[in-house]
Amino acid sequence: MTDCAHELAEQIRAAETSGRPLRIRGGDTRSFLRCDASCDTEVLDVRPHQGVIAFEPAELVLTARGGTPLEEIESTLAEARQCLPFDPPRFAPGSTLGGAVASGLAGPSRPWHGSVRDAVLGVTLLDGRAASGHFGGQVMKNVAGYDVARLNAGAMGALGVLLDISLRVAPVPEQRMTRVLEVGLAEARARMTALARRPLPITGLAWEAGRLRVRLAGSEVGVAAAVAAVGGDACEENDSYWNDLRDVTLAFFAGEGPLWRLSLPVTAPQPDLAANWLLDWGGAQRWCRTDAPAETVLTAAKALGGHAMRQRPTPARSPLPPAMAGLQARIKAVFDPGGILNPGVLYPDLL
Repeated sequence: MTDCAHELAEQIRAAETSGRPLRIRGGDTRSFLRCDASCDTEVLDVRPHQGVIAFEPAELVLTARGGTPLEEIESTLAEARQCLPFDPPRFAPGSTLGGAVASGLAGPSRPWHGSVRDAVLGVTLLDGRAASGHFGGQVMKNVAGYDVARLNAGAMGALGVLLDISLRVAPVPEQRMTRVLEVGLAEARARMTALARRPLPITGLAWEAGRLRVRLAGSEVGVAAAVAAVGGDACEENDSYWNDLRDVTLAFFAGEGPLWRLSLPVTAPQPDLAANWLLDWGGAQRWCRTDAPAETVLTAAKALGGHAMRQRPTPARSPLPPAMAGLQARIKAVFDPGGILNPGVLYPDLL
């Protein structure tokens, strides 16, 4: 366990003095999400700042440094048969806890187990003036500054370096099982909606290439009863499919063509795009392979009450409404008035 907060603060002070921006880097497994690839920056490496600080299995709380590898977090939790409820994507070996929280991305169980923000209890943040502050706590009841802690989930480091993070963790279910139903896209969406409304121990609903996969997790009795209600066939891949979906390593994602991720209301119809689709989160997250122009995809997502992000070949996001853009700019100015930390990481002309 290594505490490098002082060294990180010194590098930020030097950058603030020189006016040269810093690119915060952990395992560097999420660099494809950044909109500032061409920005001339110096690297602020947080990997040396790592280690589990505290773990209270009875309280379902873990606190660790931002540079701690996810593998170490998971190993520690597994010994107590616990896990991170939001099941963060790894993308590649070396992924860190800070990167997982900063990106704000969750795995296939998100609609049922909650988002990254739901799991964050508190953070120690090193801002753009090299000042550190603690926000939140280690229990849900502690709400002092709690919104600031949650605000950093998904901020991609634009507001500061996540030195320490306290998270709510969850018990590992007794049993997990996946059922597969052979259905088309329209029927899959109808079944997803119907299944999500039932009191079933569902932790994953995904459709791809004519196959609807339903992941069940809970007690042995509860899972057995749910299998009878869901029907379908046993899934040979079981956990491996969901892990590959979480980490964006399925065959669907391979290749150099454009890859889009759309976040839409579950009840929204399919966008009118010539595309190959993969649906996750019960239909709320829709992956899209299409050669349609970026503006066409962004407009289609907005018309259906959602937003879109192109992850390949270069990042592109739905533009923010003026009021939201102004709010984000003001928040950035509070935590990083010199624009030192990850400038342009979310939007080239904003954060």
